Amino acid sequence: MTDHELSELARELEGRGEPHALITVVRAIAPTSARLGAQAIALADGTLHGWIGGGCAKDVVVGAAQAAIDTGEPKLLRISNDRIQPEEGIEHHAMSCASNGTIELFIQPYSARSALCVLGNTPAADEARFLSARLGIRLAEFPADAPIVLIATQGQGDEEALESALLSAAKLILMIASRRKADTLRDAMRGRGVDEVRLARLRSPAGPDAGAKTPAEIALVAMVAVLAFLRGRTDAPVADSNAPRDAKFINPVCGLAIDTAHPKHVEQHEGENYYFCCDGCWTTFRQDPAKYAAIHHASTERVSA
Repeated sequence: MTDHELSELARELEGRGEPHALITVVRAIAPTSARLGAQAIALADGTLHGWIGGGCAKDVVVGAAQAAIDTGEPKLLRISNDRIQPEEGIEHHAMSCASNGTIELFIQPYSARSALCVLGNTPAADEARFLSARLGIRLAEFPADAPIVLIATQGQGDEEALESALLSAAKLILMIASRRKADTLRDAMRGRGVDEVRLARLRSPAGPDAGAKTPAEIALVAMVAVLAFLRGRTDAPVADSNAPRDAKFINPVCGLAIDTAHPKHVEQHEGENYYFCCDGCWTTFRQDPAKYAAIHHASTERVSA
């Protein structure tokens, strides 16, 4: 496909809301048939449009693109047999071609999972929608269609909006509200039958304490948390008002006690927060979360007994 045809296809897919990923070759070291700047589009079913190198790399690239579409997170992919020191943030795969060339590709997914739903008809909600457009974050109309819901109702239908978000499959729910108001709303949700697993996804205040006052400033702070989540930065400064003040959490990887108010990283697994002291423990946990969740639960049961 020509660059123009590829651009037209991307616009059509965006317009239909069809999940896909744009793949761009950002580095090519000979011998390889890939060229710097070459692009392709991968669909969720594995169909590839465009050219990003020979058949040796195609299956790896398509698989990585499908994974990115599924998670909604972009990724940098390296296909090479060179003995290169592993780098954080780069997914490495062996090159199966006899040529032994090296290619690096950036994969940007576009799917419902990379969308944001903003609830509310307030100035802060309008500002958040404006910033979403500027940042290229697709807006979804309903909480069920997005991994992140930002509630900016600010007194206008708070409980109804929060309940609809909590009953959806959204991974993160941010609410523009004070800590005291958020606690009151949590109690209201419990009264409506919402369980603690669902409530664990709520973060309020929405974003770091930056002293925001105006609707634009408040929305900007909230969008910092949105962008951080979409970029996989779970260590970003999002206020975790679910964690008790001065609470300690035993890191299931290294066994250290972590202050839940000031962790290096926070990772969610099956609705539960896990706190980590360093990049190494956090990365290890993400490689096999079920294993370390089981370790955590076993140690918790021993303490309780």
